[in-house]
Amino acid sequence: MNLYESIFIARQELSSAQVDTLTEKFSGILTEKGAEVSRTEYAGLKQLAYPIKKSHKGHYVLMNVTAGGDAIEEMERNMRLSEDVIRFLTIAVDEHQTQPSALLQQPRPPRTYGGRDFSDDRPKRPFRGDRDRSSGSTSAQDSSNRDSSSQDTPNDKSPSDKS
Repeated sequence: MNLYESIFIARQELSSAQVDTLTEKFSGILTEKGAEVSRTEYAGLKQLAYPIKKSHKGHYVLMNVTAGGDAIEEMERNMRLSEDVIRFLTIAVDEHQTQPSALLQQPRPPRTYGGRDFSDDRPKRPFRGDRDRSSGSTSAQDSSNRDSSSQDTPNDKSPSDKS
């Protein structure tokens, strides 16, 4: 028998009691096939990272399972057929975790990049006014200098130099 972690997301319209009965249904399918569900975690109703099947929230449930491949296939088949399950994922693990999962931990504080916080309360840059554009050469001055230097050296012969 292999060790698995299975997580599924149920629709937001369900109550927590309905999610519990759904979890018991999937646990019953596993025990029927000779598997053992060692731990079940209900993480609650959470915001999804992106809409899935027009849902923005979902009930997260994590199960630690010791089972054979046929039991996992049957559970996943029932999850696929259930209209209440939005998404599911089952992975093989080397050992089950004993501490609470990352789903139950507190949300992280806002990120800082390179020690800088990119929130709206950072100080505003002082107004530096308009830049002085009169100093330095401009492209119009450079082009007029080039035109006058090209007139000093004749490129073609003058009419008096006919030979």
